[in-house]
Amino acid sequence: MTTTLVPPAPARAHRDPNVLRWLGAYTSSMLGDNVFYLALSWAAVRAGTPAQAGLVMAASALPRAVLMLGGGVVADRLGPRTAVIGSDAVRCAAVLAVAALLFLTDPGLWPLALLACVFGAVDAVFLPAVGALPARITGADQLARVQGLRGLALRGASVVGAPLGGLGVALGGAPAAFALAGALIALSLPLLLSVRVRNLPAATERGATAWADLRAGVRHVRRHRVLGPLMIAIALGDLGFVAPLNVGLTLLADHRGWGAAGMGWVLAGFGTGAGAASLLLAARGRLPRAGLVTGCACAAGSVAVGALGFVPGLAAAVGTALLVGLLTGLSGALCGALLQTQADPAFLGRVTAVAGLVSLGLTPLSLPLAAAATGAFGLGPVYAVSAAVCGLGGLLFLAVPALRRAELPG
Repeated sequence: MTTTLVPPAPARAHRDPNVLRWLGAYTSSMLGDNVFYLALSWAAVRAGTPAQAGLVMAASALPRAVLMLGGGVVADRLGPRTAVIGSDAVRCAAVLAVAALLFLTDPGLWPLALLACVFGAVDAVFLPAVGALPARITGADQLARVQGLRGLALRGASVVGAPLGGLGVALGGAPAAFALAGALIALSLPLLLSVRVRNLPAATERGATAWADLRAGVRHVRRHRVLGPLMIAIALGDLGFVAPLNVGLTLLADHRGWGAAGMGWVLAGFGTGAGAASLLLAARGRLPRAGLVTGCACAAGSVAVGALGFVPGLAAAVGTALLVGLLTGLSGALCGALLQTQADPAFLGRVTAVAGLVSLGLTPLSLPLAAAATGAFGLGPVYAVSAAVCGLGGLLFLAVPALRRAELPG
C-alpha cells in the first residue's frame, strides 16, 4: 500500500511566525519614526525660530525624493532584508548620536538639520526595501493579508507614537525622546535578523550596472499592462486626497468653528475608517474582483471627500471622515496589494520606489495649491475639485480593462 504525504497548507499571514516577526520589526521601526519626528520638531522649535524649525522638518523631503529611485535599485540589488536592516542600523546610530550630543551640549540647529537629511536619504532605501520584503517572506496568496496587517501596524504606530514621544519629552526633553526613538528602531534589528527570506534566481535580480537596473525597473512599470495605469491612478488619488485631509481640514475646522478638538475628532473618524479597511483586508486575505472593488471604492471615496467640504456640523463631518477613511483606506490597501502581486518580485524594490516617488513628488505640490485656491475661491470649490481629481483615479480603474480585471491570488 502506497501512502501519499500531502504537504501541510501554508500558515495564513496572521498566524505565520515569520510574518509576525517582520510585522513586529516594522511596527517597532514605525513607532521609532513617529517618536523621532516629534522629538525633531520639539528640538527644532526650542533651538530656533518657527521658520527655521519648519526648514529643519522639511530637510528630509528633498533627499528622500531625489534618491528614491536609486534606493529601489539598492533594495533589489542587495536584497530587501539586507537593505532594511542596513537602513534601520544607520537610522538608529544617527538618532542615538544626536541624542548623546544633545545630552552633552547645546549645539543649535545644525545637527538637527543634518539628522533630518540623513533620515531622508536613508528613507530613500528603507521605503522601497520595506515594499519589496513581503514577497520574500510569504506566498503570493498571503500578500493582500500582509498589506492589511501592515496598514494596521502603521495606524497603530501613528496613534501610539505621538504620546510616547510626548512622554519622552516630558521626562527628559528632546535628548530623552531621541534616545527612545533610537531604542525603538534598534528593537527592530534582532527581529529583522530572525526573518527568513526566499531568494530569487540571481540571473533575474541584477543587471550589469545600477543604471541599467534603474532603466529596467522604469521600463518594467511603463510596459506592464497593470502597473503603468496603476501608477497613474495612485497619483490621481493622492493628488486629490491629501490636501483636503491636511491643510484643507485645518482651514475647514477654523471656518466652521470646530477648533483643534473638532479637527482631532474628524481625524479620529478618518483613522478609524482606515483601520477598519486594513482589518478587513487582513482578515479576509483577498477580495474577489479586486480591481473592480478598488475602482468603486476610490470613486465612492472621492464623493465622500467632496462631501466633507460641505457638511455643516461636527458630527456629520466625523461620520463623513469615517467613510472617507474606510473607502480610501480600502482602495489604498488594495492598490498596495496589487503592486505586490502584479510586479515581478525581482523588480519590487524599484516598483515600490516609483510608487513612492509618485506620491511623495505630487503630494507636497497639492498643499500650497490647495491653500492658495481656498483663499481665492473658498473651501467648497476646492473640496469639489479635489474630489473630482481623486475620482479620476477610480474611473481609471473602471475604464482600463487590465485594471478592472486585476485579481489578487488566493
